[in-house]
Amino acid sequence: MLCRVIEVDGLTKRYGSRVAVDDLTVTIEPGRVTGFLGPNGSGKTTTMRCILGLTRPTAGSARVLGRPYRELVRPMRRVGALIDPRARHPGRTARSHLLALAQSNALPARRVDDVIAMVGLESVADERVRGFSLGMGQRLGIAAALLGDPDVLMLDEPVNGLDPEGIRWVRELLRDLADEGRTVLVSSHLMSEMEDTADHLVVLGRGRLLADVPMAELLGAHAAVRVRTPQGPLLADALRRAGGSVRLEIDGALRVEGLGLEEVGDVAYLADVRVHELSQVTASLEAAYLALTGDDVEYRAVGP
Repeated sequence: MLCRVIEVDGLTKRYGSRVAVDDLTVTIEPGRVTGFLGPNGSGKTTTMRCILGLTRPTAGSARVLGRPYRELVRPMRRVGALIDPRARHPGRTARSHLLALAQSNALPARRVDDVIAMVGLESVADERVRGFSLGMGQRLGIAAALLGDPDVLMLDEPVNGLDPEGIRWVRELLRDLADEGRTVLVSSHLMSEMEDTADHLVVLGRGRLLADVPMAELLGAHAAVRVRTPQGPLLADALRRAGGSVRLEIDGALRVEGLGLEEVGDVAYLADVRVHELSQVTASLEAAYLALTGDDVEYRAVGP
């Protein structure tokens, strides 16, 4: 069976006294879009650079398709990557930039026209890239990543500078590639977009692995029950005694974690509390991410 995964084992990268990546072990599987999340400086780009052989790790290893990236023959045929969309000669046209990359990996020239059309750069293909906007540069970088029709795709912040139509196009592209059985790893700071795109999440914090979990599982772990009652302090006290964690929302409703919808209803009934609203609240990716990385804003607790 063809190995189509990315494997990181005990990866560590230090710059002097600063640890950028700290003993990271993770496997990126094919057939799904894996979102790579973490605050700025958490080690995402450094990890990608180590996988691609652009940065030498201090310890540990990274393998793609069963071997170090540097050992791949004609690597663009196997791995497509976008790390820095500015990595291009400003005096070249978009077409000549892609043609040079194609020739370096023995790819047919017709593939250049294919990816130019795929990313929507036909009208500017013969313009020098020094005049490209950020969004056009991103499209060119994605075209370069797709040039070899690779088994593995790694994109670092690919939707930066794109308009809503471009963001939707990237989302659909990544989903299609994953559905074909390819390995897709993508980082983004746009939580709402990642929530719509990724199947699985790898989350870093200060260079260490915080989560390696399916999207649905992460959101489910941070689900809550919303309950609104004119007897808030009384119900909050009863819910805490039942093992729930209770917080007050801005409109006066209670947000309850640790108890299910039916359990909250039963507690309210036994406490003889009137309930005006009782509903399940699925956490957004942004809320789950902030809670996971320790940046969540605490809600004021109800009662003493």
